[in-house]
Amino acid sequence: RNWYYGEKKIANGENEEMAHSYFAESTYVRSPKPESVRFSVGQVIIHKRLSYSGVIVGWDVKAKAPEEWLQNKYPPAKQYLKDTPHYRILINKANGFGKSTAYIPEEEITIIMGLQVVHHSDMIAYFSGYDGSKYIMQPWLKGIYPHD
Repeated sequence: RNWYYGEKKIANGENEEMAHSYFAESTYVRSPKPESVRFSVGQVIIHKRLSYSGVIVGWDVKAKAPEEWLQNKYPPAKQYLKDTPHYRILINKANGFGKSTAYIPEEEITIIMGLQVVHHSDMIAYFSGYDGSKYIMQPWLKGIYPHD
């Protein structure tokens, strides 16, 4: 009786595909890069309010997350943030922050320039080194974000 509740039949692979399209985890190629996305994969950031540092490993032009998550994250006065660029961050373990990743809107972060070492167990999966201003993407990641 799926039709009765308005539910759509989903093939087995679709649930997994949908889950990986959230939180800047989708593997579709981000090209061309919209001007609205100011920051790039590999840049080191600091959270303006919570003061933790980390590195950008992905971005979405606007928030892509389950609606329930968005409703919990953004109260009515902050709903406009859902339509702004969001970034997936590997959080620097040296900060002692409880979480290892974050998905946050652009207005909450700022870029740190200069030598910044980010300690995170997943760094090698995303980056091959550091060039003094940003981390160098692994080829698979550069394929997704060719203009960063």
